[in-house]
Amino acid sequence: MRAFPLWKQSASEITALFAAGALSPVELLAEVKTRIERINPSLNAIVALDDEGATAAARQSEARWQRGAALGPLDGIPITVKENLLVKGLPATWGSRFFADHQPAADELPVARLRAQGAVLLGKTNAPELTLEGYTANLLFGTTRNPWDLDLTPGGSSGGAAASVAAGLTPLALGTDGGGSIRRPAAHTGLVGVKPSIGWVARGGGFPNILLDFEVVGPLARRVGDAVDMLDAMAGPNRRDRKSLFPPATRHCAAGLDRPPDSRRILFVPKFGNNPVDPAIDASVRRAAGVLEAMGHRVEEGELPFDVRALNEAWPVIAEVGVAYLMHLHPEAGETFAERFVAMGDRGSLVPAYRYLEILEMIDRFRQDVAEAFRHVDVIMTPSIAALSWRAEAAYPETINGRKVGPRGHAVFTGWVNACGHPAVSLPAEPAPGGLPIGFQLVGDFAADSDLLRLAAAYERAAPWHDKWPLLPGG
Repeated sequence: MRAFPLWKQSASEITALFAAGALSPVELLAEVKTRIERINPSLNAIVALDDEGATAAARQSEARWQRGAALGPLDGIPITVKENLLVKGLPATWGSRFFADHQPAADELPVARLRAQGAVLLGKTNAPELTLEGYTANLLFGTTRNPWDLDLTPGGSSGGAAASVAAGLTPLALGTDGGGSIRRPAAHTGLVGVKPSIGWVARGGGFPNILLDFEVVGPLARRVGDAVDMLDAMAGPNRRDRKSLFPPATRHCAAGLDRPPDSRRILFVPKFGNNPVDPAIDASVRRAAGVLEAMGHRVEEGELPFDVRALNEAWPVIAEVGVAYLMHLHPEAGETFAERFVAMGDRGSLVPAYRYLEILEMIDRFRQDVAEAFRHVDVIMTPSIAALSWRAEAAYPETINGRKVGPRGHAVFTGWVNACGHPAVSLPAEPAPGGLPIGFQLVGDFAADSDLLRLAAAYERAAPWHDKWPLLPGG
């Protein structure tokens, strides 16, 4: 008899049941679909299901387990995929009415790799239009809610993915992170969220890249080990993505995950300049820093050893030019995009070429500065979020700790990691006094993903969180 219901089992626990013959992928899928039917209407996390395809995949997985030929640790595991990623046979709308009828004929590369490892691709999760906002709502599918408080947002843009895992609808979800879009929702929902180094997971066959090479794909999970298994299933070089062609031997993170890392030099940066942080977040992340120090790591508090001001000024321009490019590809899109995105595209079309080249040169210098900083530290630690979850229908919190902030005030800690391309992981810290989740991020040197995730796994063993669950209507 199982100690916990299936929806509380990790992916690794489920595959152990498969291996023992105590559970089949078909039985698991049936239970998962029943829970989705009961819970998802209150969350609006999953916006499309592939019943036929998932059932066929589960049956094929069941046959492999029965003959002792499982493809790996994801074989038979139901996974949801964020709406801006292409899955054969499922809609890929990018959260936009313009793409409402778009149904791709093929998986994009990371999705294809998951399918090849036996993952059961169950459905698509909600995202804001064009994945350019830090909450999850759009004119096509509506608003997604946080399982820990249905009045609040799970963040964005991988908000549907985070909500699906946090509510126990699926043990794993695939998201994208172009400015913190995996790490911040993970922090708002009590999950592990991984943003790999640029090129760690090869990309190809998806929507146009409107955020340069900042956006990567990565997993959301309740446990580091599950996230690593999913990352390993997607990782590796492919000639469709030249940035993925560094040595593939470095990209197997599961090996040695249970081996504690050597003492790391950790720079703890609790604030970025004068930007406000919720006091509950500050206190929680400081306690997490204390845990790392007690584990034997050298934690030193300080400021970022490089300047992010030019990057912050350029960030909206990059997004605006990206939308302008998309509207150039699809001139009729302006008739269906939300008005704010049409305005973004209009502003982007007016950006002079020399300004955009200045930004590209600035990003190159910034990457050099960050690489140099990691000569002197192994890991940079910050909060993942500056604000606790806010009202689900609002694009951003208007105040943090009593001070007015703009649209990126809650998101100040994450975007620089996308710009430099380094790996990062968001881990759960102690929740706020009212119970809302809080997360902190660890950022490693470029292509040091394996070392970073070993540190994350060691922290998880010292301060476990995965047994904490929200109370939801319907169970």
